[in-house]
Amino acid sequence: MNINDKKKFVDKWFSYMQIQICSQFENLENKISKKPKRFKSRVWNKSKKKEGGGISCLLSEGKIFEKVGVNKSTVQGTFGKDHRSKIYGAERNGKYWASGISVVAHMQNPKIPAIHFNTRFIVTTKQWFGGGIDMTPCIKDKKEEKNFHQKLEEICKKNNKNYHYYRKWCDNYFYLKHRKEPRGVGGIFFDYEKKNWEQNFKFVRDLGLSFIDMTSKIILNKLNSKWTIKDKEKQLIKRGRYVEFNLLYDRGTKFGLHSDGNVDSILMSMPPQAKWK
Repeated sequence: MNINDKKKFVDKWFSYMQIQICSQFENLENKISKKPKRFKSRVWNKSKKKEGGGISCLLSEGKIFEKVGVNKSTVQGTFGKDHRSKIYGAERNGKYWASGISVVAHMQNPKIPAIHFNTRFIVTTKQWFGGGIDMTPCIKDKKEEKNFHQKLEEICKKNNKNYHYYRKWCDNYFYLKHRKEPRGVGGIFFDYEKKNWEQNFKFVRDLGLSFIDMTSKIILNKLNSKWTIKDKEKQLIKRGRYVEFNLLYDRGTKFGLHSDGNVDSILMSMPPQAKWK
């Protein structure tokens, strides 16, 4: 498969995943609401239309999801000289092509953790897959955490990937250095997967499909869990940490801003409410 065929293939896959995730999340809202909220879609393009764009899908103020964004984009262009040295394979001429999907879900119920998922395929003078899944509870649940990590380990083992290496990478990546604390309970994080394109795509595919199943089970398991004002307070403070990480450290946020992406889509990960003490 040549590089153009690979680009078309992953672009279609990420579009398919966006549809499937939005459909499943709306089905979950249908289960408990007589007037369920629906995703609102917005198409955006880079300032130079030939450089691509994306579709941002946002569901707000649902019974389950206080805010969930499901964004898919396919863009290309040239990084400025001050940023190209920071992107693998773009050091020489700054040219890039990138396609991916990103999901961030902030829940109404503080007992249900926030969940983040993304997968991407990037082409510079190199080409590689990256992505991951991580979970951020404000109220820890050891059984839920154990099941979450077991499922991710199964997916990695099935695809001959090093789960423990990915988990450690995730723990190191989602760490707030200024507070000396992790953002959540981790998950897996990977990047620069460039050997054996077919195998790496299969891993990305399996991870995406498993994300839908895993998230649905986590939500349904705690759908009717009672919560208190104190629980909500913990959730809002934990969301503050989420904001800090994404604005200070997140590479995806920086990549989007430096590639002339849509600002509202890039900042989709921001929670609808947060609090600091």
